[in-house]
Amino acid sequence: MNPVAKSLVIAGVLLIVLGLGFQFGGKLFHLGRLPGDIVIERDNFRFYFPITTMILLSVILSVIVTIIRNLFK
Repeated sequence: MNPVAKSLVIAGVLLIVLGLGFQFGGKLFHLGRLPGDIVIERDNFRFYFPITTMILLSVILSVIVTIIRNLFK
């Protein structure tokens, strides 16, 4: 298979998986509401900093990118 075509197929599959993850992930994994996410609520103010969620997504994306890079070696 052509390397460009292979890249596009892999990117398409990843986008589908990512889209399904956003659609159903909130109900299954509670992303954005993990322990360690910072939420400050006042009368007319709400500050939300999802640090734990960002770290988890960073690790997952790093693993995915590493797997994809190893496929093309």
